[in-house]
Parts: sequence; structure tokens; C-alpha cells
Amino acid sequence: MRSKATAGAAFGRGPLSRGAALVHTLLTVEALFLATLSPSLAGLLFLGGAPNNLPLAALCLLPLGPALAAALYALHHRSTDLAELHPARTYLRGLNLNSVAALRIWMPLSAWMTVITYTLTHFAATGLPSWWAALLAVIGCGSLLWGANALVLTALFTFRAVDTARLAGHFLLRRPGASAGAASLLVVAAAGTWWLTEALPLLLASLMLLSLLHSSRRMIAEAREDFTC
Repeated sequence: MRSKATAGAAFGRGPLSRGAALVHTLLTVEALFLATLSPSLAGLLFLGGAPNNLPLAALCLLPLGPALAAALYALHHRSTDLAELHPARTYLRGLNLNSVAALRIWMPLSAWMTVITYTLTHFAATGLPSWWAALLAVIGCGSLLWGANALVLTALFTFRAVDTARLAGHFLLRRPGASAGAASLLVVAAAGTWWLTEALPLLLASLMLLSLLHSSRRMIAEAREDFTC
């Protein structure tokens, strides 16, 4: 028979407890992520879906970068011990640590994606050949994949913004597994938005970000081993 001390030490470490800890962390991070974005979402509802409002929509979505970085930080540093769960505290710590760094990545990426999206939605007025639209779409997808790498690196490391940008591009080619994982999430998000509702990617954000961390694990390990002291 195990002693009470042994039983107490084992509490929170079994498979069921680890599963419960993961679900609790995902739900808490999701709730805080949505709370962080609530002013942005209210602004988007006010603007509506007119293409001419894309620049204003991009301004509304500026908090999305810090929110994504905070969620990635909280999920990466999550505890598997049911007795040692502090996902809300970890999320807020990640938001405090990474907001400025995330904005340095997110602002230029958001501006660039706004230019591409605005051009594609008004493409008939540009007079450009149709293959330009396909080229812009490919560039936009590549930019989003670069942004996924950059946000993961920003959330977990304290590189300068220029170094983060370079490393994100470096790993985009060197670690295609991370890029493939991010690309599959983009496809899922786009399909869910098209076929179901544009709210679906937001409602599944914590689960999708956990998947992004999983597909980026080799990139994270290499960044820690080769580019940190």
C-alpha cells in the first residue's frame, strides 16, 4: 500500500490528470486570447466586411500579434501537473514580456498583408495581367508562413526584431516541417472561414497554436541550441 505522501506526490501526474490539465490550459488561454481581442472584434463588427475598410480593419487587429505571442508563450510553458496549473498567470506574463517585440513583427506584416489583400480585392481596377494575382497570393502565403515562424521565435526568445526576421526566413527554408505545419493550419483556417464561419479560427485559436508549437519543435530546439547562449 502506498503512503499518503506517495499518493499525494502522484496526484496530478497521471494520464487523466495530464489530459484535464491540457484541456484547462487550452480553455483558459482561449478565453484570455478572446478577451485581449475583444476591443478589436468590436471594431471589426462596427466596420463590417467592405473591402474599402481593410486598412481600418488592420488597425483594429494590431493587438492580434501580442495576443498570439502571449498564447504561444502560455502554451509552450504549460504545466502537465494538475496541481500546478497557472495558465492565466503565464498568459499575462507572456503578454507583458512579448507585446512590444510582437508588435515590431506584426505591424509590418499586417501592413504588407493589407496591401496584398487590398490589391487582390480591387484587382480588376489595376489593369494587371491575371498571373499577377496568383503571384501576389503566393507571396501573401509565404509572408504568413514567415510571420508564423517569427511569432513563435518572438514568443519564446528575446532576439532583436531584425534577428527574429532573419531567423524566421532562415527556418522557412531550413525547416520545411514547420512551414508545412503552419501551411496546413492556414488551409484549415481558410476552409473553416469559407465553409462555416469567420469566427471559427478565433474559437479554435489555442488548439491551432498548440499544433503550431508542435510542428515548430525542431525549429525551437535548433534556435535554442545554435542561437542562444
